[in-house]
Amino acid sequence: MTSPTPPRPRASGRSPHPKRAAASSVVADVALILVFAAIGRDAHQRGEIVTGVLATAWPFLAGAAASWVVLRAWRAPLALWPTGVGVWLGTVAVGMLLRALTGQAVVLPFVVVALLALGVLLLGYRILASAVDRLRARRRRA
Repeated sequence: MTSPTPPRPRASGRSPHPKRAAASSVVADVALILVFAAIGRDAHQRGEIVTGVLATAWPFLAGAAASWVVLRAWRAPLALWPTGVGVWLGTVAVGMLLRALTGQAVVLPFVVVALLALGVLLLGYRILASAVDRLRARRRRA
């Protein structure tokens, strides 16, 4: 008896295992936002490693969470458009708004760095996941 062929991921960013893909994407988004905050804290030589990173990251984490809900990102968590772009821009926009509302610095150079860094991080892994999925699909067809 042969085992059934596992379902293939689709180019739309939808996964044949949606709960696993959504959970993995949430973990990746949170981890990469924390990496962004940690690198930023380290670059400016600030103390309070764990609490400092969390203090820097929380507005962006809140922005990512809001974006996930608004976009219903769990439906296609690895899709570059609209999920990836929406989560990226929502993370930065809401994050900067919350920083401003709580008296944290929001200066143009920081906004630009956040846009670039979070763009590379939050879009980058989605692009890599899509490329891996395409390669796997080609190998299965061959």
